[in-house]
Amino acid sequence: MVSQAFEEISPADFFYRNRDIAGFTNPSRAIFASIRELVENSLDAAELVGVPPDIYVRLAYGEGGPESGVYKLRVEDNGSGITSRHIPSAFGQVLFGSKYKLKQSRGTFGLGGTMAVLYGQITTHKPAYVISSTGSTKVYQYSIMIDIQRNRPIILERKVLINKEQWHGTIVEFNLEGDYFRAMPKIVEYLKQTALVNPYANITFVDPKGRLYKFTRVTTKMPPSPKETLPHPYGVDVETVKRLIQVTPHRNMVDFMRTHFHRVSERIVHKFLEFAAIPKTRNPKKLGPQDIVRLVQRMKRFEEFRPPSASCLSPLGEELLRAGILKELKPEFIAVCQRKPSTYAGHPFIVEAAIAYGGDIPKRGDFVLYRFANRIPLLYDEASDVSFRVVKSMNWRRYKVSQDMPVAVLVHICSTKIPYKTVGKEFIADRPEVKREILNGIRGAARHLQRFLSKREHVEREKRRLSVFSKYLPKIAKFSTQLAGREKEPDIRKLLESVNIIGGKEAGK
Repeated sequence: MVSQAFEEISPADFFYRNRDIAGFTNPSRAIFASIRELVENSLDAAELVGVPPDIYVRLAYGEGGPESGVYKLRVEDNGSGITSRHIPSAFGQVLFGSKYKLKQSRGTFGLGGTMAVLYGQITTHKPAYVISSTGSTKVYQYSIMIDIQRNRPIILERKVLINKEQWHGTIVEFNLEGDYFRAMPKIVEYLKQTALVNPYANITFVDPKGRLYKFTRVTTKMPPSPKETLPHPYGVDVETVKRLIQVTPHRNMVDFMRTHFHRVSERIVHKFLEFAAIPKTRNPKKLGPQDIVRLVQRMKRFEEFRPPSASCLSPLGEELLRAGILKELKPEFIAVCQRKPSTYAGHPFIVEAAIAYGGDIPKRGDFVLYRFANRIPLLYDEASDVSFRVVKSMNWRRYKVSQDMPVAVLVHICSTKIPYKTVGKEFIADRPEVKREILNGIRGAARHLQRFLSKREHVEREKRRLSVFSKYLPKIAKFSTQLAGREKEPDIRKLLESVNIIGGKEAGK
């Protein structure tokens, strides 16, 4: 009889063996993913303390030069910094992070910077250097590697420096194998789109050849910070309720429901418990497995729970989105539409849509589509994204738009749980509720573009009409004078001016 061997692997070992899942599929994709993950961490850290982000990214050749395929990546920020005891785990332990709370954030899985450090270690076997301070009197400097089999940080060196300037922020530097010149278009485009959707950020990038890319902020105004929220009854499952029961101090169902669920008032609790046939005085800790399953099923069926509030979200807002588009695309026309908060599966979300026309937008035989999720640009797998399918399904001719026009469509979705299809966070699933809001948002912006194009078309017609007047009216005046046998031609300036005034008024309507 053949015996079967079973073993357990750590999260770090799992992602070491399956790095493709996190977007590290090849050297060019890996260098892009590393920059992206660290820049997003830096943006979150600056927004956490309400400071407009200043981010510096430097990519240099490794010790072997251009032929080695090894690069040294350094990312600096002015964010909140990391406390000394958390620095090793933040960059040396997979699935350790600060983004598991129920509120909008760029990160989702706690991989981010740790996955980039892990990739650098398995391709170069060199440590990562992390310098950070929360603004206290000390700056902490670590040299770390990852124990992949145990998913633990290995601290090679630790230094404590005096923080004379009260600096706060984080610096991360490590070596990794990559192919920058294949990844360069995506990296530059990513930074450009990040600057577009974060117009309050300064981003500086120096590439291996010393070329400087600088994206300067146009405003210091920042969107409001999202607030942590409680789970909504429509968005929980059996495991979530079981965990809440384990930690609750309450001994009756009324207090349990009011304390642990979002927007559940005492009046609603009484109606729900009556609907679910659960006694109000029942101790939640005495609910059996089948009772918990039945409780969750009744939550899904009860129709009187209030929808989630949007306080846990941080939409960009029309003003900031418009400022970002003007800064990076310099269009002739912009229309922005922010939809009201909506929900899918108990998770709140807001869709912001915009359409830009002219300026630096290229004419390429198709629309330019910019996709964002929680202020993260999505650059890969565009054809699989719900926004792409919505744009393709629309009848643009009714809005006087053709595909050869310089038109850019922007879609930003912010939510506590973005419905990504993959861990790599590259495209959004086709959820009916999300699809509907995207469609309505784009339609709202498209109607403004239609009015703009109609007015411009009218102005063009008036110009052609006036050019006909100015061309033929002098000749008509001359021939009329000759036919009348007079010597002096009539003054046609007043007539031309009156026509011009009428035309101007009509064009401006």
